[in-house]
Amino acid sequence: MKALSALARVLLLLALTGCAMAGGGGIIERGDYARRADVSEFIREMQASHGLSATELRAVFAQARRQQRVLELIQRPAEGKPWSEYRPIFLTDKRIEAGVRFWNDNAAALARAEREYGVPAEIIVAIIGVETFYGRRMGRFPVLDTLVTLGFDYPKRARFFRRELENYLLLVHEESFDPFVQKGSYAGAMGMGQFMPSSYRHYAVDFDANGKRDLWRSAADAIGSVANYFSRHGWRPGEPVAEPARVEGDGHRRLPANQRRPSLSPGELRAAGVRTAGLLDDDERLVFLALQGENGPEYWVGHHNFFVITEYNHSVKYALVVYQLSEAIKRRRQASKRNLTTL
Repeated sequence: MKALSALARVLLLLALTGCAMAGGGGIIERGDYARRADVSEFIREMQASHGLSATELRAVFAQARRQQRVLELIQRPAEGKPWSEYRPIFLTDKRIEAGVRFWNDNAAALARAEREYGVPAEIIVAIIGVETFYGRRMGRFPVLDTLVTLGFDYPKRARFFRRELENYLLLVHEESFDPFVQKGSYAGAMGMGQFMPSSYRHYAVDFDANGKRDLWRSAADAIGSVANYFSRHGWRPGEPVAEPARVEGDGHRRLPANQRRPSLSPGELRAAGVRTAGLLDDDERLVFLALQGENGPEYWVGHHNFFVITEYNHSVKYALVVYQLSEAIKRRRQASKRNLTTL
């Protein structure tokens, strides 16, 4: 007998337990997605492109629920907050201390990831710390419902979320996930590092070598996957990320600020009155950040690796808070180790 697909096995279980069956053997619809023309077209495309069963896909969509809360949250992400409000969310003593514990608990996996991928342990820890508080807050929204809702009821980014829904359904098929039980963020991001389905498929690794890529339960897999993501997006080992700057005069006001793609030469920054403590390579391109902090304006210069962090999340505020958290965790851990050696 041909092996059942992951979707078919789940649907059979629902039927056997009576969860999905109505009188006469039909599937009880938990929403109206299965009847929609745009969903039917999506199913036809999935069948034609990937060979997935149209019957199974229709059954999946019949179980999907519209998530109104998702539609509300997607329109006001945390990155929309000003820097003075955004930074304090993540740069807390509690998050820094938890980062030190996560690093200590996973020191071997982090050291191996840094060795194999060239990404510093503190950056990996900070990413997981910002995204999910080291795996404690991985999201409470059903991933399937979230992606269906955003793919078909959020026209502004429907194309993007339908593509992620496509990748999620393929991921379910490839990894034998139950499509209905996986939980994630209000955008459909999953696991400790909050990978979107396309990123999960392309960058997740089985770092603990147990035969599964599990970003929910395996800290090692999450660590290796984050490191692989950064490596594949061009992280340059040993190079800086960002540094504070000071400004002289008003020339900096004419610079393009807070753009994630490096475009400014050190000469242009110097001519505009932007100064850093470190020496800048005349051949590199940089970003200039001008943000309103709690105590007034803050100025930063970002290097290539700063841009790589924005490949994970396109917000420059996100990249800067990851960098600052990484440095705070590293300093706290080093101080803890020094204190232990003096006892």
